[in-house]
Amino acid sequence: MARRILNRKDMRADFDAAERRKEDEERDEEEEEEDEEDEGEEGEEGEEAEEEETEAEDTDDEGPAEDEDEEGRAPKKKKKVKAKPAKEPKKTRSRAAKVVRQRVVWGVFNNSHQCVATYEYPRKTEAVQHAARLMQDKKSTHFVQPVKEPWEDREKSEKGDKKEK
Repeated sequence: MARRILNRKDMRADFDAAERRKEDEERDEEEEEEDEEDEGEEGEEGEEAEEEETEAEDTDDEGPAEDEDEEGRAPKKKKKVKAKPAKEPKKTRSRAAKVVRQRVVWGVFNNSHQCVATYEYPRKTEAVQHAARLMQDKKSTHFVQPVKEPWEDREKSEKGDKKEK
């Protein structure tokens, strides 16, 4: 089943248009809120504000100024709300994982991947011989594989030496 190839430019244009619509809606909502606040202020002042406006209109022989709207009052300038800069989150220290030294040993495994015996790395020939013996005796498959083990013996012996001194 073939899929239709997506046109990235069209998708980007759609996304940008949606963003512009969202910004316009937010701007409209802010204007409505400011208008509601302005209406509340006018109600308190009442007739005094209206009388001042009519007096201002009477003194102007030229008519309303360019910055005044239909009703004769100057449009209110929008108050710019300064967004507080977001505090930078504290940088948490990442704890470094303890690096455990490991060593490689040869493991003799049976068919179900269970480790039957382990041999030091230089003793590979002994591990191979052990696997061959087990294959003859038990008549099942055994194999040799390198295994990484944590190297604790050296660390313990060093700690023990320090405690004795």
